Amino acid sequence: MPSFDIVSEYDKHEASNAVDQANREIQGRFDFKGVTAGFELNDDTVQLEAEVDFQLKQMLDILRSRLIARGIDARCMEVQEPELSGVRARQEVKLKQGLEQKEAKDIVKRIKDSKLKVQAQIQGDKVRVTGKKRDDLQQVMATLRGEEGPDLALQFDNFRD
Repeated sequence: MPSFDIVSEYDKHEASNAVDQANREIQGRFDFKGVTAGFELNDDTVQLEAEVDFQLKQMLDILRSRLIARGIDARCMEVQEPELSGVRARQEVKLKQGLEQKEAKDIVKRIKDSKLKVQAQIQGDKVRVTGKKRDDLQQVMATLRGEEGPDLALQFDNFRD
């Protein structure tokens, strides 16, 4: 029986490259001349640091565009509130990886509501979808990718016939 897995993950190496590119772009931008600002990647968290709040917003846009250019879905970003002190402004952006139980249940419910002849089961931080026809599985993929799909960075892998 054909099957595939629904996962939510990103390539850590590409994320590191995106952060490096964002740092280089800040160094070359005119509006950041003479400003101490930068990005730092620690595990699944990107730390943004600048002098004022509006620079953090610009940096967030730069980071988002660099992640997208490196093939990382921007929906995996979980932006925290900025921390403002007198001289510095900091903000954390968490890069989410893996499906939480609630999100996995929501995906399974959406698949069952689509009335397709497939079975979906939660396996840890991924959802396995099996069906008799390959077309049904592709229909599930199209449904989850559609506009009404969840606000998650989903990838489909381990497709087997």
